[in-house]
Amino acid sequence: MAKTQPAYRCDDCGWTTLKWVGRCGECQAWGTVTETGAPTTASKQVKAVVPLGDKTAKPITEHSGIESGHHPTGVGEFDRVLGGGIVPGAVILLSGEPGVGKSTLLLEVAAHAARGGRRVLYVSAEESAGQVYLRASRTGGLNDNLYLANDTDLGSVLGHVESLNPDLLIVDSVQTVSSGLLEGLAGGVAQVREVAATLIRVAKDTAMPIILVGHVTKDGQVAGPRTLEHLVDVVCQFEGDRQTSLRFIRAHKNRFGPTDEVGCFEMSGSGIVEVPDPSSLFRSGTGTPVSGTCITIALEGRRALPVEIQALVVPSSAPQPRRVVNGVESSRVAMLLAVLERRAGIALSQADVYVSTVGGIRIHEPGADLAIALAVASAAKDTPLSPTMVAIGEISLAGEIRQVSQAAQRASEASRLGFDLVLDQSHASIAEAIRRAFSESPTKKTAPAF
Repeated sequence: MAKTQPAYRCDDCGWTTLKWVGRCGECQAWGTVTETGAPTTASKQVKAVVPLGDKTAKPITEHSGIESGHHPTGVGEFDRVLGGGIVPGAVILLSGEPGVGKSTLLLEVAAHAARGGRRVLYVSAEESAGQVYLRASRTGGLNDNLYLANDTDLGSVLGHVESLNPDLLIVDSVQTVSSGLLEGLAGGVAQVREVAATLIRVAKDTAMPIILVGHVTKDGQVAGPRTLEHLVDVVCQFEGDRQTSLRFIRAHKNRFGPTDEVGCFEMSGSGIVEVPDPSSLFRSGTGTPVSGTCITIALEGRRALPVEIQALVVPSSAPQPRRVVNGVESSRVAMLLAVLERRAGIALSQADVYVSTVGGIRIHEPGADLAIALAVASAAKDTPLSPTMVAIGEISLAGEIRQVSQAAQRASEASRLGFDLVLDQSHASIAEAIRRAFSESPTKKTAPAF
């Protein structure tokens, strides 16, 4: 017979403890731990159950692969990130900051699928049906194959799925749906785990793909239990600056495709628009050469993008000059400034340095080191570089320029865009690269041979 002993339980997530604590050890909420009776039983041995039907094990050669079953959504940039489309039975988690455009993107995906003849169920647990209808009418997403439901109960969602039998289910969002079988508020650890596990089971049993919208915390992580990202098949991050219209979608986990792809979108008054060739979005477009600017070819997934790096160097009398960066890593810029001063003889210790990218793009790869260094050197010398030159290379602490990955693809993209000078060779010093970069005239056609 089960023995009951006094225990304490969190009202939000269901976490239990033998002693009272002011803060829940699972969801970190304050003041939610209350006293209750928690039954404890001795562990029992699990009995073996013989699987029947489709659950029986069989040789792997008799199974059919589902990697070839990608179905395009109609949104090319989204399909690029997913690896060609949505796989039947796959569960996709799309996260992003509030207001970045997650609902707009998924409504566009739902509209394309509906226009293609597939039945789509869009469950809005945050907005009312009227609000979703207004957005769909503004973006041209009205279709008879697109069904809309406004519900926050997991049982009701499953009822909609059973009655409609949709080809695609979109739940916006997983943190606002709750199960009546569990205590606690929607968005709690236990509730999110239960809702996700139930929907994943339905997706696997019926081969119906499901897209879940996920909230993020202030540090950009998916809200809820960490197991949520392990349970789903694909984890996508939708990111962008609210001050600009540019949006990116990246795959941090993908069981059916690559994780190094990126999709580019632009928000407009009529919805979200794909940007299949964003080569001109990250350049200023000024016709007159300006000091402190240099262009590099950055790799975002398998896509080569020209990005303009801008730098500004201003003399300062402060004991600690300012180092302000935007779009690049501050630690990387600090290292490059030290290398420029020590290896190239450019005095920067008594100057404020500002480094930024154009268009709001963020660069995390070391292939932009040479462009950042040349932009800072150009700003310090107040001498513009050739507008037909791109700089590609990683810089070591010894001042050596190292060759980066996919150099041929970067050079090919630079040639396609009309750049004549490509500084991308290895085994050269930063001092030599700066000297040859400033010695090149804007009309010279041959790249320097390092």
